[in-house]
Amino acid sequence: MAFTHLHVHTEYSLLDGSNKIKEYVARVKELGMNSAAITDHGVMYGVIDFYRAAREAGIKPILGCEVYVAPNSRFDKELTGGEERYHHLVLLAENNTGYANLMKIVSRGFTEGYYYKPRVDMEVLQEFHEGIIALSACLAGEVPRFILKGMKEEARMAARKYEACFGKGNYFLELQDHGIPEQRTVNMELLQMSRELDIPLVTTNDVHYTYAEDAIPHDILLCLQTGKKLADEDRMRYEGGQYYVKSEAEMAALFPYAPQALENTKKIGDRCHVEIEFGVTKLPKYDVPDGYTSWEYLNKLCWEGLEEKYHPVTEDLKERLIYVL
Repeated sequence: MAFTHLHVHTEYSLLDGSNKIKEYVARVKELGMNSAAITDHGVMYGVIDFYRAAREAGIKPILGCEVYVAPNSRFDKELTGGEERYHHLVLLAENNTGYANLMKIVSRGFTEGYYYKPRVDMEVLQEFHEGIIALSACLAGEVPRFILKGMKEEARMAARKYEACFGKGNYFLELQDHGIPEQRTVNMELLQMSRELDIPLVTTNDVHYTYAEDAIPHDILLCLQTGKKLADEDRMRYEGGQYYVKSEAEMAALFPYAPQALENTKKIGDRCHVEIEFGVTKLPKYDVPDGYTSWEYLNKLCWEGLEEKYHPVTEDLKERLIYVL
């Protein structure tokens, strides 16, 4: 077995992750792991930095994102408060098609579904599901939330929904253990669901910082995010100091009852292959009307646009357009 971290937040999960990419990659290398993921909250800002750093260190980069899924439509902005506005879902790019689709999913979250967070919905996930492996996420995932509410049948329906979206073998029920009693409750139910529904399990550690001793500075970072003080009792916390880059041995000790779920981390890692080509400009090709070169047509559109948007068209404006062109 070779454990692979598949649920990881870096410094690009702004004010939520203090796991610096270079330190993270170095720690993974030190622990003898040969692959590792990045799954920042709702964004892919750190993907290129992580890809470069991992490749330089001889680590296979697994590119992903923990997206926010709206309970109904991404366009629905009149929902109940708090966490009910969205559920978490981890998405990993299996190949270049999946990477392209993941970028489209994340972009739709910002351009169409933004409501406190960049949210997507099942319509977006179904449209861009190809090449993507999904994990059920932390306690904020849809399936775990139903379980904790005692709504076991609804949890099963949600799991079937995601499996139908991403395809058999592309959706995994995620086991986590950070010493939180609710996670043990969820894990026991997920084990049962996995047997009943034939949906595979996977173990993850919800990484938010690199080393165990980083828990205190990370707690300060959360205070900055939420506008709270360390002394405030009723505030957001990551209790227990367990959100660091754990070793394979530590993860195996946490899940002695789920060896297959541990092995599945490597199997997922082995499946993920994204190749990013640098140094090549990739611009879309636009057809232009007969009788024009692309350069001539660009000039025509710009000068017509200048006449349409500015009254009067001054010499200064003309000089600016010439300069830009």
